[in-house]
Amino acid sequence: MKSAQRFYPIFNSSDWLERLLPQGIKLAQLRIKHTDQPLLRAEIRRSLQLARQYGTALVINDHWQLALEEGAEWLHLGQEDIEEADVTAIRKSGIRLGISTHSHAELDTALSYQPDYLALGPVYPTQTKQMPWDPQGLERVSEWKQRIGNTPLCAIGGISLERAPGVFAAGADLIAVVSDITAAVNPAERVQDWLTLVNAAPPSEGLTHEH
Repeated sequence: MKSAQRFYPIFNSSDWLERLLPQGIKLAQLRIKHTDQPLLRAEIRRSLQLARQYGTALVINDHWQLALEEGAEWLHLGQEDIEEADVTAIRKSGIRLGISTHSHAELDTALSYQPDYLALGPVYPTQTKQMPWDPQGLERVSEWKQRIGNTPLCAIGGISLERAPGVFAAGADLIAVVSDITAAVNPAERVQDWLTLVNAAPPSEGLTHEH
């Protein structure tokens, strides 16, 4: 994994990508929750074009069918999503897969799919979306990393630039960031601060491109 790929911002529109990918982001996620199919397809298509233009690995959240149809290289699924998805078709396509986990049972389920990375959250309290789970804390980050070995671990939930060094030290290979960027007074400047931080962080296992 390139150092810059340890920073994993999540955006809800292609407009955010157009605005911030030029800052040097090399890994990002497009997470759109509405289900208007024509609009979704247009957003995914435009986002993938922007990602290719700037050499960014773009992960599509949830919408696996559109991701496959539009030629995405990365996909992220939650536990409920993966139950409904055609994992055989996903794997046959060669797309790389990340899966969310929030409990030991979910971790066991996720590992059975041999994901390309695992996400654990929320590490800290978050206001980004309603969460039925208590904050996981740094000890859980360390526990997850010990259990999953070489599978890259993504920490998510309430993580700010100031908290990031402790999260990396606990074992996270990459950190997903939402409001710390999009709610910042100067998002572009905040992105630069993150890139400076991850470039100085110790090396990690990295994202694998193998199944």
